[in-house]
Amino acid sequence: MVKKGVWTIVIYMEGGGDTNDLHTELRKGMRLFLQKAGFQGMMPKVFACGTRNDAYRDFKNASCSGHAFLLVDSEEAVAKKHQDKPWQHLKERDGWEKPEGTENDQCHLMVQCMESWFLTDEDAVANYFGQGFKRCFPQQGQNIEAIAKTRVGQYLKDATKDCKTKRPYDKGDHSFKILGLIDPNKVKQAGFWTKRFFGTLEKHCTHSTNDVSQ
Repeated sequence: MVKKGVWTIVIYMEGGGDTNDLHTELRKGMRLFLQKAGFQGMMPKVFACGTRNDAYRDFKNASCSGHAFLLVDSEEAVAKKHQDKPWQHLKERDGWEKPEGTENDQCHLMVQCMESWFLTDEDAVANYFGQGFKRCFPQQGQNIEAIAKTRVGQYLKDATKDCKTKRPYDKGDHSFKILGLIDPNKVKQAGFWTKRFFGTLEKHCTHSTNDVSQ
């Protein structure tokens, strides 16, 4: 995106379903998350695209700009042969082709899903759910990106099934609020793909002067 001679990073992100309210919740949560990560004053613009396929479509439509990023769940473990090669993972799994003219570092994976990031900050999740939360997340230092998506979901269900003031974990009700509460510095250290995302974003955003409201 170019405006008045400067460019802004734009992230086309999976999530938010098909309702405007959830799209707003995702944008708000991601903005809070990125602010805490140190991007205040050079904030990327986030588009909540809905499904993975919708995010890919929207990114393709905008990918003539080198400042458009795609951010989607990997849905499963990423093979070692695809380390730092997200387009190869997405081609093998989803049949997606890298749009012509795009760079490798414009594509980023949440491995294995966005909720994997939540496991890095059990304190924040516990504070959000309150009384009845059962601490059962993996020990600090465990490679979060190696945990299967189904197991990530089970951790969240087990931890919240007896909570008194909130319902057990539900993606639509809770996920984007939690995203805005967790510590991005813990997420950064979760594994290869989170380090890659933040490192690339920092490199690009330092050259951007727009702080775009979401």
